[in-house]
Amino acid sequence: MEVEMEELSSFDEDLADCLYKQPSEHLPLLEEAAREVADEVTKPRPAGEEAIQDIQVMLRSEGNPANMRSLKSDQMSRLVQIPGMVVSAAAVRSKAVRVSLQCRGCRGVIANIAVRPGLEGYALPRKCNTEQAGRAKCPVDPYFLIPDKCSCVDFQTLKLQESPESVPHGEMPRHVQLYCDRYLCDRVVPGNRVTIMGIYSIKKSGNPSRSKGRDRVGVGIRSSYIRVVGIQVDTEGVGRSVVGAVSPQEEEEIRRLAATPNVFESIAKSIAPSIYGSVDVKKAIACLLFGGSRKRLPDGLTRRGDVNLLMLGDPGTAKSQLLKFVERCAPIAVYTSGKGSSAAGLTASVMRDPVTRNFVMEGGAMVLADGGVVCIDEFDKMREDDRVAIHEAMEQQTISIAKAGITTTLNSRCSVLAAANSVFGRWDDTKGEENIDFMPTILSRFDMIFIIKDEHDEHKDMTLAKHVMNVHLSALTTNQSSEGEIELSMMKKYISYARAKCGPRLSADAAEKLKNRYILMRSGAREHERASDKRSSIPITVRQLEAIIRISESLAKMKLRPFVADGDVDEALRLFQVSTLDAARSGSLSGVEGFSTPQDQEMISRVEKQLKRRFAIGSQVSEHSIVQDFIKQKYPEHAIYKVLHLMMRRGEIQHRMQRKVLYRIK
Repeated sequence: MEVEMEELSSFDEDLADCLYKQPSEHLPLLEEAAREVADEVTKPRPAGEEAIQDIQVMLRSEGNPANMRSLKSDQMSRLVQIPGMVVSAAAVRSKAVRVSLQCRGCRGVIANIAVRPGLEGYALPRKCNTEQAGRAKCPVDPYFLIPDKCSCVDFQTLKLQESPESVPHGEMPRHVQLYCDRYLCDRVVPGNRVTIMGIYSIKKSGNPSRSKGRDRVGVGIRSSYIRVVGIQVDTEGVGRSVVGAVSPQEEEEIRRLAATPNVFESIAKSIAPSIYGSVDVKKAIACLLFGGSRKRLPDGLTRRGDVNLLMLGDPGTAKSQLLKFVERCAPIAVYTSGKGSSAAGLTASVMRDPVTRNFVMEGGAMVLADGGVVCIDEFDKMREDDRVAIHEAMEQQTISIAKAGITTTLNSRCSVLAAANSVFGRWDDTKGEENIDFMPTILSRFDMIFIIKDEHDEHKDMTLAKHVMNVHLSALTTNQSSEGEIELSMMKKYISYARAKCGPRLSADAAEKLKNRYILMRSGAREHERASDKRSSIPITVRQLEAIIRISESLAKMKLRPFVADGDVDEALRLFQVSTLDAARSGSLSGVEGFSTPQDQEMISRVEKQLKRRFAIGSQVSEHSIVQDFIKQKYPEHAIYKVLHLMMRRGEIQHRMQRKVLYRIK
């Protein structure tokens, strides 16, 4: 049961004061009283349940929490309240509260010795006191524990780190050890923001066996820990905002919001409202936040329901800002950067536990974000073998591990939102395919691929500059949202509600429509590849069909509808068209070769055919004579040089002899 300190002080101020000053003496009294009351209330009890369970009293307070750095020795064994973030939790172990001892010599038993709560141990008595005539004295240190006659409670140790906002500049965050027992075990998981109410206590430091004899300097030195008497998990803040039960009023509001006709537009508008433009990207991010529906097939396989999104683009197009916003907006989100994350850090690592020396497994970013979003910035700067580790997590949504004798499979049902630059830093239209550095294996796992180019357009630049100026001028003054936007807290609730409650399916006519469009898309891609004589690095596969299904499901989920309508499929196809299909085309546009008109394109292919006919594989020709030849045949000079340059880049011809002679390889 929980007791509010404020209510206690309004009932009896002296009692509350005593509880603040000497909590370890008064808490057992409170629990005893609670037990007596419970005993009276529940009489008569049915047979077989005579014993009443222990009642644990937890405290909570509305007062201002102290800072972890302000805990000094004058706070010792008083109640303190500190905020922080749980970084690690040990397994739940058991601690004896009452022990029974037996003497080796005379077999005398001392029963029911109370052990103090907390991390203090219990020192066994050195001598046996039972004097019996005609017997030898018992030896020194005769006692040992009888394990069967001890009564135990669960306890767990946690590590609390001070919250990142309260760390001064240039300092490392501090840690403190927490001790929880009974019902407080397993209340929190690592990563939770909590406010702890506890007793600031001390324990014997370390292992005394190492320092022998006279070198024992630290006789009175103790290390501190906090014995927890109450935990409040914060729901606000970055990352873990697991919204609990949605109240009926909020549910009513959510339903009303979902019933408005243009709910998709307003959700897209309220994603990163301080960033101007890029409407389609915001719509795609809205789809990613809501996600499709996960399907369980009868044979036990699952199809993923999460949408993955890749943004390729020029610097300065607000990609990282969008990622940061998604991190704040998603119910569970983890943000990592490409260079600073390794394969083990993204998936899972096997470490040695410092206490038990056994191997334990720690989940990485993908496992921590199970049920949420992983934002990976600088995706192109990741090492190749680290990027391969994501493949399985992105399609099968599991992470399999076989290291150090641990073979398991972890769940990582998360969406991936990645941002990357193209190879040359900026998108280079003349290079075409070479802008994209990724393997087709990973590109086909992304449902939507946006290529964000920084185009020069005077009208657009003007509105963008105005928008940026407004943001800077009125940064603190405007906190009211503009027309049609949903505020962030409501958005979070809406997203988690829709993800929990709604799992739409395709309707029959929508499925028919999708099938026809998919066949069209495949044939269009094939035509395109045939026309440009090379494979596109962004493939159109069955995965892309599933991607469109997922996008249309997420659109239906925003409206909290059970079935996907035709309009959703149309919008999903449009989004797919502006993202992935355009990206697949932009790789080998006709404009890639540096010419814009089809006539020039035709000219180049004619020159190329002529050249290949002219000189066989494995032969050498002087470059000057070839150029003169073609000029005589009335071909423009720049076309000839362009063709030679192209063939060199493809590795078909090489320069020999101080770049005078051309040699054909393939």
